[in-house]
Amino acid sequence: MDIIDRKPKPVAQPKFISTQVSDVRYYYLNLRPAPTADITVVCGGRERCNPEYVISRREFPFLSIECVAQGRGEVKVAGRTFRLQAGSVFSYAPGVAHTIRNDAKDPMVKYFVDFTGDEAARLLHDSPLRHGVVQLSAPGEILDIFEDLQRQGSNDAPGSKAICAALVRLLILKITAFAVPEREADARALATYQRCKRQIEQHFLGLRSLAQAARACHVDQAYLCRLFRRFDHQTPYRYLVRLKMNRAAELLLGPGKLIKQVAEELGFTDPYHFSRVFKSVHRVSPVQFIQAGHRRTDRR
Repeated sequence: MDIIDRKPKPVAQPKFISTQVSDVRYYYLNLRPAPTADITVVCGGRERCNPEYVISRREFPFLSIECVAQGRGEVKVAGRTFRLQAGSVFSYAPGVAHTIRNDAKDPMVKYFVDFTGDEAARLLHDSPLRHGVVQLSAPGEILDIFEDLQRQGSNDAPGSKAICAALVRLLILKITAFAVPEREADARALATYQRCKRQIEQHFLGLRSLAQAARACHVDQAYLCRLFRRFDHQTPYRYLVRLKMNRAAELLLGPGKLIKQVAEELGFTDPYHFSRVFKSVHRVSPVQFIQAGHRRTDRR
């Protein structure tokens, strides 16, 4: 019996993919999508721009989102020019002229995803991306989704296309959640906010108050509050409390843990105060949370 080579044929690179790049990783899911109400992912990838990188298009066949992971540049979309830096996200669509230019001294590394569908167009229109470039207060959240798209888009498994469509939906929603309008994106203040948020996330177990959090971040308490008010949807103290209560939920479901022990471990000297804070975050008391956890375990 003859052995048949069943390796998939390589996909011809579309003309709209730039050749002025290196260190590329692309995936192709559907280069000829039919008009549909649902989200259909066409292709996407990650690329390092060569110093001379310039893309100028009067037309593009799909909706697209691009995110800068490293470097600097600029984009001109529909007649307006915006600067690009790490954490910048922008989009373009059919009928929207655009030019993307690299900074030769600080070349960009960027992700992109091209897609189509009525739902996608509506989500983009309702997002901050319709105003141009947005800066992300939490770039890692968005880059993680692009990496998930890379993995799923390169995986020829059942359900990969549907998963990628769901990831694009999640991508747009998260960009909306973490977008800072370009006019407000003071690079130094944003970097300080991101550093402070990482500091709180890494050391929340040892922080008992807003004042301690500010000292750990090496900023004034009032300034820390202004940073969170500007770039986030919560106060720094509320962020600290939520981290503690998420950890509390994990500990309460562990074997043999008393509420008083968990409270002390998280820096609460009064277990009643701990219970009130826990309920303000999770909408149930620690006792109710433990009982619900036991009921789920008994059903298994």
